[in-house]
Amino acid sequence: MKTAVIYHSQTGFTKRYAKWIAEEAGADCLELSAAKKKNFDSYEAIVFGGWACAGSISKLRWFKDHMEQWADKRLIVFCVGGSPIDNPEIEQFLKQNFHEQKLRNIDAFYCPGGFNYEKMSVSSKLMMKIFVKMLKAKKEKTEAEKEMVKMISTSYDISDKKYIEPILECLKK
Repeated sequence: MKTAVIYHSQTGFTKRYAKWIAEEAGADCLELSAAKKKNFDSYEAIVFGGWACAGSISKLRWFKDHMEQWADKRLIVFCVGGSPIDNPEIEQFLKQNFHEQKLRNIDAFYCPGGFNYEKMSVSSKLMMKIFVKMLKAKKEKTEAEKEMVKMISTSYDISDKKYIEPILECLKK
């Protein structure tokens, strides 16, 4: 199946997953800026990857805007974020990003990535530092909040190639 993997990455985690998926699926891998100039008529499947940011998936709007012209293709979206795969909030996050009728038939996946403060934009870094400061200042934190403070206070990487397996299986269907 001729497949394109399109991604938007800020710090490299989404790019890493996109390249892993493309490599394993024998797909073309394109950064979003290059994909905007490309015709996808000859593709049978399109995989789009973006990173989690403040409750949404980066550049998902671009993907949504092209869905009608890709109606005859298998469409898959993956999102990369800093939460571990077993975070119960991930399911709710995906649901809120795919609640629209036209998105209900999209296969959506989450891949844990991490944080790389050195590669973050100034605005993202500032937003995260403010969030960490607010969490640290909160009285009576839950265990989950305490763990989150520990995780996002510094850069870390929890990405693993094993998390692309469900995406690859979906492409084989």
